[in-house]
Amino acid sequence: MNTIGHVGRAPSKIVVSTILLSKPGIILSVAFTGVAGMVLANRGIPPLGLTLLTVVALLLSAAGSAILNNVLDKQIDTLMSRLSKRVDALEVVGEKTATLISLVFIAVSLFISFYYLNAVNGALIIAAILSYTLLYTLYLKRSSPYGTILGGLPGALPVLVGYTAVNSHIGVDGIILFVFMMLWQPPHFWALAQKYKLDYKRAGVPVMPVALGSKFTNVMILLYSIALLPLSLSLWILHYCSDYYAVFAIISGLYFEYVMIRSAVKNTDYGKAFGTSIIYMLIIMVSLILDLSLRSANVPIGGF
Repeated sequence: MNTIGHVGRAPSKIVVSTILLSKPGIILSVAFTGVAGMVLANRGIPPLGLTLLTVVALLLSAAGSAILNNVLDKQIDTLMSRLSKRVDALEVVGEKTATLISLVFIAVSLFISFYYLNAVNGALIIAAILSYTLLYTLYLKRSSPYGTILGGLPGALPVLVGYTAVNSHIGVDGIILFVFMMLWQPPHFWALAQKYKLDYKRAGVPVMPVALGSKFTNVMILLYSIALLPLSLSLWILHYCSDYYAVFAIISGLYFEYVMIRSAVKNTDYGKAFGTSIIYMLIIMVSLILDLSLRSANVPIGGF
């Protein structure tokens, strides 16, 4: 009876572990920023079928890359206490099975992109996959404290993947949103690296706080964070978004700046800074999506 029960539970445990290895929070963020790129390119909500295909392609490519990342980073992850659940999940799934699942996810994602969308879209998904699994995971992360800067590519490219699903020609608006995501990711990650500095040091990963110290990292956090507010407002200045978007961008941007500056100056509360950066990015994306969607539908906003 016990043997039968164990066998019956095993598949569900593998599924749960696979979901954990796919880094669900990250892949949902990838899909969401992709949708923002689609709305920006379409100046409103795109057709449902196109949206679903693009979101599925993004989710599968991001999940496949994340699972492969866990396999490639296994030796590092075992030395980091905060990643113990992922290490355990990989033990449950098995390295060979996890690799196979990741490759199937990636293959299906690329099929959807090239067959149902377009070649530019597919090329960008390939670039996102390779920049994460090979460029960042196997090289930048292990070799340079500045690796996070270029390592932001796979997190920023989903914006363009979404954009090119609608329009294969990338406009200035798409480039602005892409650069915003590129600049957002370093301070977001550096706050996390500050919080788990000892974990990274134990694992031998030369993140900026470990290699160059907390003070230098705080200066970099400040420089990157301060650049985000004017960059987000450029979508309003160039008339891609309305005054309503600008209001939300200013309010959320100022609060984000306050939290990041306070954290850097006091050299503390990095967990709050990390969480606030996620909320700030989501507010920018939601504001953009709502602004363009309501305008395209000719829905009056604000009532005055």
